[in-house]
Amino acid sequence: MRPFTIGTDWFTDVDDAAAMRVFARAHRAGAIRIEGVCANACIKYTCASLDAFLCNEGLPGIPLGADRAAKYPGRGRYQKRMAGAGAYRTNADCMDAVGLYRAALAGAREPVEMAEIGFCQVLAKLLDSPPDELSPLDGRALLVERCKHIWAMAGKWDVPGGAYNYNFRVTRDNMRAAHRFYENCPVPVTFLGHEAGKSVVTGGVLEGRDDMLARALRDHGSKHGRSSWDPMLALLAITENLEEAGYTAVYGQARIDPKDGKCRWEPGAGGRQRYVVKTRPDSFYRDAINEIIG
Repeated sequence: MRPFTIGTDWFTDVDDAAAMRVFARAHRAGAIRIEGVCANACIKYTCASLDAFLCNEGLPGIPLGADRAAKYPGRGRYQKRMAGAGAYRTNADCMDAVGLYRAALAGAREPVEMAEIGFCQVLAKLLDSPPDELSPLDGRALLVERCKHIWAMAGKWDVPGGAYNYNFRVTRDNMRAAHRFYENCPVPVTFLGHEAGKSVVTGGVLEGRDDMLARALRDHGSKHGRSSWDPMLALLAITENLEEAGYTAVYGQARIDPKDGKCRWEPGAGGRQRYVVKTRPDSFYRDAINEIIG
């Protein structure tokens, strides 16, 4: 099984929850092995609700990490009810985010793939992390040695002069982190941008059901479904083969302005980075995701 870590903001939007179901069901089917999940935005019920969701998906005990210093503007709409009154792991109970990534990379039996469906400040901290008891390698060397690929839902790549995307722009620290990590990342990166997922709406198949994801969609105000940025990235990463997943790729280098978060694509055939472009109608991706999460 391919080992994965997953980074999620698990915050203001609910497509993270749909993506986590896609990942969880792939884990249970034996397609991937989740080595850890990192919450890179932190509100009161972040880890308790994430733990509750994973337990509900049949994955109790998955290592959880949290960037407890990561405070972003906005509020969660579904986390408190999802956490309920269960004895789930709190933010304080979870590993430090960078520590979780270092442990997962160092401890996996084969190189790890990292899926990022949230903010990237933890990845930037990982890149700059010093050696520790988990590994004698610093962060850059650890990524080179132990990370096979990074799959990232981030950016907006269809505007030649550059564009803004929430995952790169929400705070000044996040702008600098996106610039720092993606412009210096030593391993291959595949981006699925805002433009790919906006028009693919999934989750409506759960409307009216007594299901944890259905309740989260209702609490978010998306009972008829939500744009599928994160579950599309999850399914792409799990499928791995771009043609089979319904994409082609544009190779080059992501450029992110550290002052305002504006991102643009610098084409280059020899680049280690790529973003994907859909080759199928929206219904192809919608139906594939709804079949998994329904």
